Amino acid sequence: MRRITLVCIYICTALLQAHAQTKSVDLTHLQFTVEEAPEWSALLKRNTGWFGGDGIYTIPLNGVESRHTGLNGKTLFIFSDSMIGEIRDNAMVPGYKMIHNSAAILEGNKPIKDKMKFYWGTDANGKPESLFIPATPQTAPSDYYWLGDGFVNQVNNATYIFGYRVRNVSTGAFGFREVGNTLIKIQGGAQMSFKEVKQMDTPFYLTDGKDDIGSFGAGVYVNTKAAGAPKPDGYIYIYGVRGMAKNLLVARVLPVNFEDFKKWDYWDGTAWVGDIDKAAPVTNSVSNELSVSALPDGRYALVFQHGGMSTTVGMRIGASPVGPFGPVIKLWDCKPDLAQKTYVVYNAKAHPTLSKPGELLISYNINSVEFIKDLEADPNLYRPRFIRVKFR
Repeated sequence: MRRITLVCIYICTALLQAHAQTKSVDLTHLQFTVEEAPEWSALLKRNTGWFGGDGIYTIPLNGVESRHTGLNGKTLFIFSDSMIGEIRDNAMVPGYKMIHNSAAILEGNKPIKDKMKFYWGTDANGKPESLFIPATPQTAPSDYYWLGDGFVNQVNNATYIFGYRVRNVSTGAFGFREVGNTLIKIQGGAQMSFKEVKQMDTPFYLTDGKDDIGSFGAGVYVNTKAAGAPKPDGYIYIYGVRGMAKNLLVARVLPVNFEDFKKWDYWDGTAWVGDIDKAAPVTNSVSNELSVSALPDGRYALVFQHGGMSTTVGMRIGASPVGPFGPVIKLWDCKPDLAQKTYVVYNAKAHPTLSKPGELLISYNINSVEFIKDLEADPNLYRPRFIRVKFR
């Protein structure tokens, strides 16, 4: 009994010390400059094959997440809705098609167009089709995937990507609804083949049966020594977003247990617990896609589109991967990109492994509420744009 008591005292003391350390971190001030990164924006301005998409995440296929991957590295880009076809004389050639997800692999870490190869599926008639099509026990025939974040698990050399099962509906403002959360597993690491894919239903979709829904997979931070994290604790941190307030939730799990969903823990505001229903918001006003990255000074950068869909690329500074997080710091105003009133901006996030030392490369998506009409007038509008934050 005495031994158990001493262990409890030790753990409580360690937690109090860690809490005191995080409270002393400056969560408000950050010295930086920001500018456009036109060479990265131009990488995805294309006229043949893949010529548009959103939902961009980047995954270093060598598993090293927190530092420059090197010229010989490979980076997996994953996209959600994507346009496949051809643009000629600034107009879409008839026969173009929108699919629900696609991917690309960039050789090296520079935005060189001929070093990037795109991947999508084909249907029975040889027409473009989504790269990943839902095929789990909970999937309905009409479901499709939009993609969340992912990472390479160096325990088994598998790439994991979160897949959101989405369904078109006749109600609501947008005509679609997320109905489930899955995990897509691809074997092979840097030598991956998109033909070796396993899909798993997960318990990470949250709903009250009405409009308060949420899902994990909006961002992943790999806090392991093998991934190059500066303060590794051995865990994978997975971020979720819930509700109209865009509340941020946090889960974590050891890499070896990633597929054992019962071994995931959730931050309840003061401690890690095994009950997903007790996951507590650590901040709000984020976007459904985001990123958490280590800063050069030891703090953490939570990057997002402020409020989900606005013209502001925002950052909150965190004392740890789970916070606490400070107020919104405005990084960039996207208004100059909005050539028409119907254009919208959303889902900003950082790409640390494509960033130079002391910098953070950030993307945001541009779309339109009158999609086809505006795309016919401006066929290259639907693609990510990039900015570069330099820390002083």
